[in-house]
Amino acid sequence: MTSQVTNTDNALPDLPRTPRDWVPLLLVPALIVLSAPLFGNLSSWVTLTVAGLAMGMMIFLMASGMTLVFGLMDVINFGHGVFISLGAYATLIVLGPLAGWAQADSVALNLGLLGLCILVAMLTTGVIGALFERIIVRPVYGSHLKQILVTVGGLIVAEQAIHAIWGASPITIALPETLRGAFVFGDVAVERYRVFAIAIGLIVFGIMYLVLNRTRIGLLIRAGVENPEMVESLGYHIRRLFVGVFVVGSALAGLGGVMWAFYRQTLTAGMGMEVMVLVFIVIIVGGLGSIGGCFVGSLLVALVANYVGFLAPKLALVSNILVMALVLVWRPQGLFPVTRQ
Repeated sequence: MTSQVTNTDNALPDLPRTPRDWVPLLLVPALIVLSAPLFGNLSSWVTLTVAGLAMGMMIFLMASGMTLVFGLMDVINFGHGVFISLGAYATLIVLGPLAGWAQADSVALNLGLLGLCILVAMLTTGVIGALFERIIVRPVYGSHLKQILVTVGGLIVAEQAIHAIWGASPITIALPETLRGAFVFGDVAVERYRVFAIAIGLIVFGIMYLVLNRTRIGLLIRAGVENPEMVESLGYHIRRLFVGVFVVGSALAGLGGVMWAFYRQTLTAGMGMEVMVLVFIVIIVGGLGSIGGCFVGSLLVALVANYVGFLAPKLALVSNILVMALVLVWRPQGLFPVTRQ
């Protein structure tokens, strides 16, 4: 009896759990539902919503790596856009010898071709990202001004290298046969490739969420975002973690580049930089270093851009800036701020 009392008295109380912030998670579904009455018919609303979700997923793929790099490494990488372009051009390595797979009326061959394009692009941008970090970024850790200057310089060099290898003229690529066209449900038509992009985005987000929240490496990354000095003091090599995160971020940009390339079906050396404004807006809206914030911010920005572009085309160019301004007035550190000690 005494032993039971002692054990009960010595038992540690449960640690308080941080309450989940549900309000930002409701923004996207609320926007989708509240926008429905603004459209004249159901088909337009569904088409624009699916297009916005697909665009949001592609922006997320391109932005997720950068938000991790900035959040963990405190590195402003203005050269991130070139990894998107390199990932897009890496598809040519696969499409050249396997062009027949794209024309085949076979789901297996078409998905296999896309899978190879993604794999080659991620490997290519991952390796180049490791070299970029070692040669260009590492000497300027801790100085944001120098980081901006050297990464912009690296961007210019990389774009010229793309011109030297593949030429300066735009290159047209075609979607695989089974991803062309649309699924038709009555009066509603949903493009197949957009459904595929949504699926890829959800899979990548799910994997990243599980890695960051259910694995040791994810714990170290999240701890490194909040307090890198403490992680180093516990005996972990934070520098190796930095390099790994930079490589993964570059590879994710390459994956986003593949999806963006097939969406546009035209390759140009500057195609990555064309979306960097959206990438920066998404990172700021979501909260620096937050994958969940990046995900929600990407969907929010893409949906608003699609809806406003249809309802008020003259306001389309400023809609994303307006979203960012409203979010920052409401939450100056973004939807899901990550505290950096």
